[in-house]
Amino acid sequence: MSTRKSDAPSEFRETSISEFFEKNRHILGFDSLQKSLFMVIKEAVDNSLDACEEYQILPDIYVEINRSGDDSLTVIVEDNGPGISRKEVPNVFGRLLYGSRFGTLRQSRGQQGIGITASILYGQITTALPSKIKTKQKQEDVAYAFELGINVKENRADIIGEKPVIWEKESGTRIEIPLKGKYQTGKQSVFEYLKESAIVNPNAQFTFIDPDGKKVRIERVMEKPSTPARSIKPHPMGLELGELYRMARSIPNRTLGEFLLQDLSRLTPRTLDEMSSTSGIDFSIPVDKLEIHYMKKLLDAFNSVKILPPPTDCLSPLGSDFIRRGLKNIYGELQPLYFGKPVQRPVSVHNGNPFSVEVGIVYGGNLPADEQVRVVRFANKVPLLYQPGACAITRAISEMDWRGYGFDQRGGKGVPFGPAIILVHVFGIRLPFTSESKEAIAGIDLIMEEITAALKTAARGVRGFINKKEKRSKIYEKFTLVEKIIPEIGAKSSSLLGLPEPDISMVLSKIANVIFVTETFQRNEDHYDIRAEVVNFTRKSATFKLYAEPPGTSSSSETLSFEVNGLEPSRRVILEFSVKGTFNQYPGTDYYFTGIDPVWIQGAELLPPDYFEEELRIEADSNE
Repeated sequence: MSTRKSDAPSEFRETSISEFFEKNRHILGFDSLQKSLFMVIKEAVDNSLDACEEYQILPDIYVEINRSGDDSLTVIVEDNGPGISRKEVPNVFGRLLYGSRFGTLRQSRGQQGIGITASILYGQITTALPSKIKTKQKQEDVAYAFELGINVKENRADIIGEKPVIWEKESGTRIEIPLKGKYQTGKQSVFEYLKESAIVNPNAQFTFIDPDGKKVRIERVMEKPSTPARSIKPHPMGLELGELYRMARSIPNRTLGEFLLQDLSRLTPRTLDEMSSTSGIDFSIPVDKLEIHYMKKLLDAFNSVKILPPPTDCLSPLGSDFIRRGLKNIYGELQPLYFGKPVQRPVSVHNGNPFSVEVGIVYGGNLPADEQVRVVRFANKVPLLYQPGACAITRAISEMDWRGYGFDQRGGKGVPFGPAIILVHVFGIRLPFTSESKEAIAGIDLIMEEITAALKTAARGVRGFINKKEKRSKIYEKFTLVEKIIPEIGAKSSSLLGLPEPDISMVLSKIANVIFVTETFQRNEDHYDIRAEVVNFTRKSATFKLYAEPPGTSSSSETLSFEVNGLEPSRRVILEFSVKGTFNQYPGTDYYFTGIDPVWIQGAELLPPDYFEEELRIEADSNE
């Protein structure tokens, strides 16, 4: 008797998510020994920073790499975060797609609950060894130490050992993962990732010990916790048909109107009335009686009325002070001459999901002028070290013409050359990445436009800085003419005519008719001694306030101020101060003033009205 094909044993079987990633770990970025080591540390550190941010804790992150063979390593990452509940440890570290942020609409470093579990899975695949977890919550007297692996068939933790232990930390988590990996230095190294993480987390302290035992510590330079983002409800313009239909029918015994008002953001009874009048939708229909064609009609109705953009408190920008302090902390040893005021674009919306862009630029000093500018990319506060060519950030920089801003760019295309570092941070919910490993932001037109707009604003600041240097040189030439050459002409003329040398102070005032601000400097071992001279070449006394912004100033709180009271015609006042650093070429201090008409001063500029605005806001936040 023949066997029918339908009675034959099935060749199909269900595969767990853990088993899938065991066979396809390259999808998550574990595609080489060097990159796999980087990914393991990145996922652990990102989790630690997210947890500290959520609980308003100043992060202390400890990273250590121990070598037990050529490619056999053990990674240790320890934090001072809130710790993890004992019963949740097997789920957090032993199950893929398990996490507290999965499905929530707020900005965070991780979303899917894949990263740290995938790291443990990678270690298990390459060494057949379990990982060790130690965690303690603040309210607990003891910590709990686990030794666990992952049952890939069932996507759950395989607990090998568990015991309470004494740990002196108030709270925190420590993870040890044995793995096959390769430690290297350079632009895509673990240490580079930690350095760039410190830029956008200047309130964190990082300690790193490399496989050779070399210890490096990056100190925190701010005592202010990061501002956490808040979860929001889905926005109507960001939903697909199937997603909307599933959400509507997820809770029975309510009407379509009740679902829209309770589960979506920015919809009001007035909005529903407008949709009802324009599209004829009946919002009293029970959700369990809805059909697909009616949901299509509802999606069209969303486009027929004006709906406010989604709330923006789901985002957590770095802010100007974090960017400036972070850049100075990491790159201050290069002594840039110019720290541009960071730029933040207004919030935009892509597919119903809000996002924004921040840009910071440092320029000059000991940065190399004959190399391409250094681009540091971030997405939701996470450094992007791989796939720069595929990233919207690099593309936006390469496609922008930088030549008009004082940079060298051959043909007006490509990353420009010049002594600069450009920081770009794109942040939002559901950012579009090019892959699951989140190494590059997809080149969506709107995102590219916002990055370009922020870059242009920041670049104008660089151009203004370069123009100031040229203007300062011309003013010094004019001052030299008035202060030195004309008096010499007067003295020589008197000598030739055999007449007494006249008082030409009023002549100088008629010629110049301004107050000059100039400076001279003398270099010492690790600083410059500055001598600023204010000379009144007008016919009346002057009273005003002068501000000195030394080169390399990253914050207006570092600006010096001087009172100039009743400076009489033909008189001068000397102001002396020191500037730290040993620049290749001293660029000069920027001077600003208040309290006098700008037409009377050369060598200084009117203080912008918002000059101290950022520091006042930061001080208010601290007091609050």
